[in-house]
Amino acid sequence: MINFKKQFQEMLDNDLLGILNVEAKESTVIRPDNRLKDSFEEINQFIDAKGHEPKKSRDINERKLFSRLQDFKQSPEKAALVLKLDKHNLLESVEVHEPFIIESIDDVLDADPLGLLGDINNADAVDIFDLKNLPSKSRASTDFMARRKPCENFEDYKDQLIKAQLEIKTNQRKLTYFTDKGDAIVEGNYYILGGILLYLDSIYFDSEEKTVNGKRHRKDGRTRCIFENGTESNMLYRSLAKALYQGGKIVTQTEDQINKEFDKNFGIDDAESNKSIVNEADELAGYIYILKSLSANAEIQSLEHLYKIGFSTTTVEKRISNAENEPTYLMAKVKIMVVFDAYNMSTQKFEKLIHRFFAKVCVDLKVADNKGQMHQPREWFIVPYNVIVQAINLIANEQIVHYRYDHQMKKIVAI
Repeated sequence: MINFKKQFQEMLDNDLLGILNVEAKESTVIRPDNRLKDSFEEINQFIDAKGHEPKKSRDINERKLFSRLQDFKQSPEKAALVLKLDKHNLLESVEVHEPFIIESIDDVLDADPLGLLGDINNADAVDIFDLKNLPSKSRASTDFMARRKPCENFEDYKDQLIKAQLEIKTNQRKLTYFTDKGDAIVEGNYYILGGILLYLDSIYFDSEEKTVNGKRHRKDGRTRCIFENGTESNMLYRSLAKALYQGGKIVTQTEDQINKEFDKNFGIDDAESNKSIVNEADELAGYIYILKSLSANAEIQSLEHLYKIGFSTTTVEKRISNAENEPTYLMAKVKIMVVFDAYNMSTQKFEKLIHRFFAKVCVDLKVADNKGQMHQPREWFIVPYNVIVQAINLIANEQIVHYRYDHQMKKIVAI
């Protein structure tokens, strides 16, 4: 019988070139317990710099450290691993347990001091799917998956999510494609991501959009998204945008919501309380108006649904007082159809946006002034009055990007 043990030993003894003498290399992989210690050191560094424990503030970084510290205080197993680093006595009230003796598979599953096997209630827990040491081509997907957890106060959102689903089914809300624009993500709006309805509860920005040395840096921060399946996520703002851009949908507001927001933006009285909703902090930016020409010119009279849409920083009455002598008003008196007081908004930007929205129905008119010189006013449009008001509503509520004007059907339709 061959003695394999003896032959193997002879191979080792006869290794004259030392080929089998391989020194063990020190692993460069970060151990989970070291990562946990590093995360606790971040709390120490914060206290060293600020002079106080992290609080549950609106600063996303401080709020994150606060959540992490609470997790250490509520987990004796984790506290035991970082107790020697606790120079600020943050964990003195934690009852640290004796080391857990592993004797079976069940013991392994029950121990899990680092939360690797399912500490889904803590957004800062070390996660076996959190591949921080590896390059990732899909930041949105990784961030999204790593941050999902049960929503503890889901009952506060359940009814409104059910109502939103019903409004989608009854066509009170529309689904439109997401475009990667900053104004496409708005607090309080609904979106479809991966076939699931989500409500964007809040956005906490920690960096603003800026350009440094010719390089553009986009704003970013954390969001709080509530999903209809009872989970929530604190994915990055840019990650949410990227995920939606890759197949998500925007859920438009209902007509009632658009009208309420419109009333708020333009300071219209609340019908129930019979009081103006404008307060002292609101700033009157100007006036948005719709005018109808009273020209006796037969050609102008023949143009049905001809209206001028514009803005003024002075009262509209004062602005049009000399209309019959100004080419911009077609050298004729005009009738004021409606005037909206615009608060807290850029009326110039508003005017450019609505003119671009109705660009296809802008009338190419030429009018001579009192000296015979020809002018070409550009603020007159052939579009039904009620459609103009609807467009103003959509612009005021930042929903206009989801719609376009169909000049053949003479109506606004979802994109």
